[in-house]
Amino acid sequence: MNRPIAPCQVRAGAVALLLFFSAAVVAAPAVPSELAALYRSRVDKVLDVPADEVPRYQRLADGALMGAHAEVSHAQYLLVVDRDPRVQAALLFWRSAVGEYRFIGASPVSTGRPGEFDHFETPAGVFDHSPSNPDFRAEGTFNSNGIRGYGERDMRVYDFGWQLAPKGWGDGAVMEMRLQMHATDAELLERRLGSAQSKGCVRIPATLNTLLDRYGVLDAEYERLAGGGQKFWVLREDRETVSDPGRYLVIVDSARSDRPEWSSAPYIPHVPRPSSTKR
Repeated sequence: MNRPIAPCQVRAGAVALLLFFSAAVVAAPAVPSELAALYRSRVDKVLDVPADEVPRYQRLADGALMGAHAEVSHAQYLLVVDRDPRVQAALLFWRSAVGEYRFIGASPVSTGRPGEFDHFETPAGVFDHSPSNPDFRAEGTFNSNGIRGYGERDMRVYDFGWQLAPKGWGDGAVMEMRLQMHATDAELLERRLGSAQSKGCVRIPATLNTLLDRYGVLDAEYERLAGGGQKFWVLREDRETVSDPGRYLVIVDSARSDRPEWSSAPYIPHVPRPSSTKR
């Protein structure tokens, strides 16, 4: 990753984000159905998850939350990521204080691809999003391979701190990796979402990144502290935070024997960027 370790768009991403920002201004979503409608209209990579699949992820999320003794006594949004290599999807939920769920939307992601040096298995568990591991924003620069590892400039990089995870190379020993969630190069790598590709982080579509950022969906702790007077440069000045922001990234593994039809996504080989565009 650009910071602090190597990370696990170009014309197409710019167009998608321009459309996102040029749409009519929408007030902060007051109820889950409003955010669900925004998800369908603003996120360009959406998975059609069947209704009978949704309870599976609710059970997996509740099991993880209970095991982690997470604070769930109030209504909040949760982002649930299935790291199973046959799925590779993020599902956004609203969860009430008494454990009732509302499904908001789902998109393909990429998690860790073991088998190469410096690649980790993305850890499963409940990861708290708070300023104790401050987020930052992408510089939009190219790495030595001509890739924008964090995506376009100003994409939010969600930081969940140092976490223990199995190495994907050598002896497979458990060691620390920096867990982040971020956009990726839209021209070369976003097409691979839906397959395990990263060095351990969670890659998400740029438009999903912008939705989460614009509406403060996972910013409960940031907003709580900001309400007390703390300043966070990473928070957008034009944000319209949802009524029940959350703070948890929940990573699960559904351990499928086959890839479900709803999550199918073709693998498109990497086509090197012309050397003249590297910088």
